[in-house]
Amino acid sequence: MDALAQMHFTTIDYVIFALLLASSMGIGLYYALSGGRQRTTQEFLLADRSMSCLPVSLSLIATFQSAVAIVGVPAEIYTHGTQYWFIGCAYILGLFIPAHIFIPVFYRLHLTSVYQYLELRFSKPVRICGTVTFIFQTVIYMAVCVYTPALALNAVTGFDLWGAVLATGLVCTLYTTLGGLKAVIWTDVFQTIVMFAGQLAVIVVGVQQTGGVAEVWRKVSEGNRISGIDLNPDPTVEYTFWTLGVGGVFLMLSLYGVNQAQVQRYLSAKTERDAIMSCYMVFPSLQLALALSCVMGLVMFARYCGEDHFHNLGVLSKNEMVLYFVMDMLQGLPGLSGLFISCLFSAALSTISSAFNSLATVTMEDLIKPHCPSMTDARATLLSKGLACSYGLLCLAMAYLTHLMTDSVLQTAFKIFGMVGGPLLGVFSLGLFFPWANSTGALVGLGSGLAMAFWVGIGSIVTSTSGGLAAVSQFNCTAVQLSGNITTAMGTALISTAMPTATHSRPMGLQRFYSLSFMWYSALNSFTVVITGLVVSFLTGPMKAEEVTPGTLYPLLGNMLFFVPDKLKQKLCCVTPLGHGPTIQECPPAQHERNGQAVYTEERQSFLLTSHTPVVEHETAL
Repeated sequence: MDALAQMHFTTIDYVIFALLLASSMGIGLYYALSGGRQRTTQEFLLADRSMSCLPVSLSLIATFQSAVAIVGVPAEIYTHGTQYWFIGCAYILGLFIPAHIFIPVFYRLHLTSVYQYLELRFSKPVRICGTVTFIFQTVIYMAVCVYTPALALNAVTGFDLWGAVLATGLVCTLYTTLGGLKAVIWTDVFQTIVMFAGQLAVIVVGVQQTGGVAEVWRKVSEGNRISGIDLNPDPTVEYTFWTLGVGGVFLMLSLYGVNQAQVQRYLSAKTERDAIMSCYMVFPSLQLALALSCVMGLVMFARYCGEDHFHNLGVLSKNEMVLYFVMDMLQGLPGLSGLFISCLFSAALSTISSAFNSLATVTMEDLIKPHCPSMTDARATLLSKGLACSYGLLCLAMAYLTHLMTDSVLQTAFKIFGMVGGPLLGVFSLGLFFPWANSTGALVGLGSGLAMAFWVGIGSIVTSTSGGLAAVSQFNCTAVQLSGNITTAMGTALISTAMPTATHSRPMGLQRFYSLSFMWYSALNSFTVVITGLVVSFLTGPMKAEEVTPGTLYPLLGNMLFFVPDKLKQKLCCVTPLGHGPTIQECPPAQHERNGQAVYTEERQSFLLTSHTPVVEHETAL
């Protein structure tokens, strides 16, 4: 951090940063003291299902676009070139599939916790296992999200690192606990605007100081940082079109399809149509966020390639490179450093607050309420607030472990999503698409997926020889400052050596298996769950048509086998036609219909979650 030692905040920077924290707190207090004052679990956890698609979509992007991405993506572009940009291709299917498969199923079941689906489809043990897995994933990821902006604040102000961690966590915990999901969503909207403004300010100033757009393009082109499509099928290569464009789809599905933090936002929408539209509206925002991060990485490369400053980046980890670049660019411009740090904190606070609220939701709905059915709503709301606060404190404690990691924060985040989110995607896919899958198959499948995930993940850590430092020491950009009498050919030759020249031997055997790109983790682990779950289901007795709760299946196989006669299709796909399934017990009716969509009463929801008899209803059919 010596390279950052002389860079500090000015008074204006501190004022801008303080305004961000005060505004976030103010939004939380406003929703704590207005409306229903967060007195019911429906309002605290789901914002009374009253949100329109615009704030929901901005909250969805803010939840995904954390400080980890803002710090990590430019460093990856700087080091490896623009190949990472192809992950944008994965956003297409990664959002289209949740919009037309996951959202309709979950919204029509009128869930509060997405893991209630696992009980409706399988059994209570599957639901509990899914909930515990999600809690484990989210607490670890939140530790990374809390640590990243605190590291930035420590780097640019000299503010004590753990004091910054404490400040981040406490502010976020406070407004989440006070204002509930509605406060979380509206602070996300505010923080998204700050996030984009901070990144844009850095890019504009960086381009200007580098010599203009044309100069930036010349340097990154001559430095081989503009990548074409790499169709290398080797799954051990970190960034290729296949790992990003295909492996990235499974990563996106684990985030936008079955992650409680995202699904909770869909469920807070006024109507199913608003929920679907919010998912579509995320796409341009995600592409913009990706473009800003990638362009920042290119500008950073253009600014330092061939400069005396370049050796400073060689002693910094990937997590610190962007901070050095930002403070170097903005040092003489009061207020802009504070704006960028506010941008980082905005991204972090939005992600962390979403996680705290979702953790409180799944703990209350999946682990506490089933054992305390007589709990009053007021008591449940108070307990939910206590849970949100408790998880905030737990994540602060876990943040201490984050500074021990050797990977970049971006790679660490992807590994967490792949290792834990992948198996969760697998168990939901097993339930949605395969009617024969039973509870035993789901439990064994989830266990095998997690075992596979930790086998590969821990194996890669043990056998890895690469640390968190950027591979800048292999570059020769610092050799010469180009002068006017050096020929263009010579300049091109010097700058072209910026790409790493070292070659690595091809790993063999188990080491090659452990070298699998982390972008494939979600796909590998979800397929492990599905395949194992199906095999175990057939061995233990596949689920019968009359045992499947209507509304919990998506007719994927029925749509794919359109050429098969209906009678054979029904037998193969285990699909019970509407109105023909057995009804053993009368289900309490929906309270009312909202835009043609049935809305369940608490009595009806309780029935669906406790009854093991199937209920045929037109409202929940796809």
